[in-house]
Amino acid sequence: MNRTFGRGFAALVSLAVALPAFAQVAVPGPGASPRIDAIRKAGVLRVGVLANAPWLVENTTSASGDAWSGPAWLLANEYARRLNVKLDAVPVSHETKVPVLASNQVDISVTPLAETADRLKVVDFVIYSSTSVCMFGLSANPKFAQAKSVDDLNRADITIAYYTGGGEEGWVKERFPKAQLRGVAGSGVAPVEEVMAKRADAVPINRVPWVAMGRKLTTLSVLPKENN
Repeated sequence: MNRTFGRGFAALVSLAVALPAFAQVAVPGPGASPRIDAIRKAGVLRVGVLANAPWLVENTTSASGDAWSGPAWLLANEYARRLNVKLDAVPVSHETKVPVLASNQVDISVTPLAETADRLKVVDFVIYSSTSVCMFGLSANPKFAQAKSVDDLNRADITIAYYTGGGEEGWVKERFPKAQLRGVAGSGVAPVEEVMAKRADAVPINRVPWVAMGRKLTTLSVLPKENN
């Protein structure tokens, strides 16, 4: 989605997420937005999807029901309903979720994405949810275990892994300028395998999915410690 077309659709989205007033929000009429006109003409709202629980969850266990669920999917369905078009989920990766917007392969993306100055040059953002990031590592790793705070990981002997193009990439580069940074390709909530294989000392993860991961993988520890 380029900036010219993006602004028109973002206006609809930003109003849509104001839930108390949603019923009174008017969908832009013909000619008000080239992007919305194009979506209506095609009869399809193409939505970029990449699993990131709990906001967007992929159904991989059952052939029945929607392939996706979560707050982001509810919003996508409401946008399609308001525009009176079908909803088409287009799988994307961390590396492609911005390029597919800029190249008009999808109309919107509902997978979490960190807002940065560079991305704002080519796409529009609508913030409908906010949260925070924590860091996890192996409890048996002395370098991680001895850290008392997230800032203690900003050292030259610490390696921090993150998904290239993931929501935490920009934050990691800004927060840990002294650490060794390891960008890896992949999808999911966090590259946990980098820590488990001891290729990295720490990995960022959203504090919401950390709760489930921390309970499942008891060999891991987290900073700040209050997220345990």
